[in-house]
Amino acid sequence: MKHPFDYEIIYSSRRTTAIQVSPDGRVIVRAPKHCPRGFIDSFICQKEDWVLKHLSRFEKQRELHSSTKRPPLSGKDRARYMAVARDIFMKKAAYYARIMDVSYGRISIREQRTRWGSCSSKGNLNFNWRLILAPEEVLDYVVVHELAHRREMNHSKAFYAIVESVLPDYRSARRWLREHGHSLWEAV
Repeated sequence: MKHPFDYEIIYSSRRTTAIQVSPDGRVIVRAPKHCPRGFIDSFICQKEDWVLKHLSRFEKQRELHSSTKRPPLSGKDRARYMAVARDIFMKKAAYYARIMDVSYGRISIREQRTRWGSCSSKGNLNFNWRLILAPEEVLDYVVVHELAHRREMNHSKAFYAIVESVLPDYRSARRWLREHGHSLWEAV
């Protein structure tokens, strides 16, 4: 059966079938394991108007948003943000390095669309200045994450055990970054 939109099915141990439309236009059907495809198809048919209404609303919001894009950041403003970020990350790195009993080299502040932070094999740390627009616990998570690489240059269980020993609730900060990180590029 063909529907006027694409969708993705996620099977899990849930008991009911549900449909979700995300602001970026994805349609996700959550269904119990072993749920027949025919049932899912008829469920989508019943919900088609509702899905189309939401897709249309999100599309309008995206169009509005793209037409009200703010002008690019001036070099002077960017330099000011980077200076503030340098101060914040230097203090946080010093604080957490003491707690974690690790050392580090140089701290650089950058603006990279693909990375929030990094740690080189020499122990130099890089942080994305746009993180200063995120909640405090997200900054702490990125700093601790990079400093944990001073012990484990990987993302193994041992690595995350180090992160968790300092920030037991690090998963919520990591989730925030995954779900809302893109908004830091629209904030200024």
